[in-house]
Amino acid sequence: MSEMFSMSAIGSVAAPPRVSKEQKTLRAGFIPLMDASILIVAAELGFAEKEGLRLDLVRDVSWANVRDRLAFRQFDIAHMLSPMPVASMLGLGSNPSPTITPFSLGRGGNAITLSTRIFERMQALTGLPDDASALANAQALAAVLSDMRARGEATPTLGMTYPFSSHNYEFRYWLAAGGIDPDRDVKLVVVPPPLTSDALAAGAIDGFCVGAPWNMVASERGIGRIVAAKQDIWPLAPEKVIGLRPEWAEANADTVSRLIVALDRAARWCDDPGHHDQLAEILSSPPYIPAPRDIIRRVLDGEFSLDARGNKRIIPDYFLFHRGAANYPRPNQALWIYSQMMRWGQAGFSEENCARAENAYRPDLYRNALGADASLPDATEEVAMLSAFMDEQAFEPQHMQDYVARFAVKTGASPAPNAQED
Repeated sequence: MSEMFSMSAIGSVAAPPRVSKEQKTLRAGFIPLMDASILIVAAELGFAEKEGLRLDLVRDVSWANVRDRLAFRQFDIAHMLSPMPVASMLGLGSNPSPTITPFSLGRGGNAITLSTRIFERMQALTGLPDDASALANAQALAAVLSDMRARGEATPTLGMTYPFSSHNYEFRYWLAAGGIDPDRDVKLVVVPPPLTSDALAAGAIDGFCVGAPWNMVASERGIGRIVAAKQDIWPLAPEKVIGLRPEWAEANADTVSRLIVALDRAARWCDDPGHHDQLAEILSSPPYIPAPRDIIRRVLDGEFSLDARGNKRIIPDYFLFHRGAANYPRPNQALWIYSQMMRWGQAGFSEENCARAENAYRPDLYRNALGADASLPDATEEVAMLSAFMDEQAFEPQHMQDYVARFAVKTGASPAPNAQED
């Protein structure tokens, strides 16, 4: 009887809590750009630690490196260009390891800068005013390129950061809106973001599209003129995202949820203007962005020195870290990215490709992690998101082929000669 009682008692004792085998220390790759702010703040100010995570941040030099190091498991998560997960799911690039994103790192941050030599020629040839619109600047550049061809001058070289990047598609969109064929009228090359200003100064490139703070670094050095911002081209576009390998995310589901919560708290902190002095101090410290604190601080407020002659511009909401559901990974945004891959000959159309592109962005993981705290887009914003383009072409994801066909300037079915190399 006593033995039976003893066994029954033992059986009623609760089992010890199971120790999670999920990974809690995450090696995270990033490029020294201001749109890495949320990831950096999550590590620096304890938002990750509060969720039981440790972020080991590793600064890298190029997007191809970030992609490869995530694929080869040197990174667990990565600061990535918004088109990179889409490209990976479509099997594009030299190492298309499947990648998903459950969290966007915000909107804004990109701009297009031309050399002062090119810009002064645009003004001399067309009478372009200092306060010209982004479209007028593109049209003036088209006039200069026509003049250069007539004189037998070399084709200008323009830098962007990666073939599957918002910079490539925004640069091409801006050029094409001005009547410039980016595959024939200019030469597009890949330049790592921190090298763009020096490359412009050396004459290796004649302009570039890159994220902050490198445009204003070039303008304040007196070597470049900012002619367009991301807000001029597609103001509601996603910029950078957090990239994960799908199998890692599945094996570490609780960790992914905790990471999203930490990033959400960091995004809210970054969006508060009262924190921008401290944010600029953090970003300009040696481990992160090798640029002057003063420039970083002004860019956070959208205060731009367009050139070294004193011309300035204020761009409201140049960075949106959290507001407007900026962190929500919208599948329609992934589909627009896919449409530009089609437009420039990087990918063909198929229903299967549409599904792959959509599946690169994972709002389900975002919603599951945040629950009632999730910042979700409303219907009005969703309509605006699909129509707020500089050429007033509304995106119709349900009519993808017709949408792409409407563009007068596009590559078509042939691969774009400057868009396939890493």
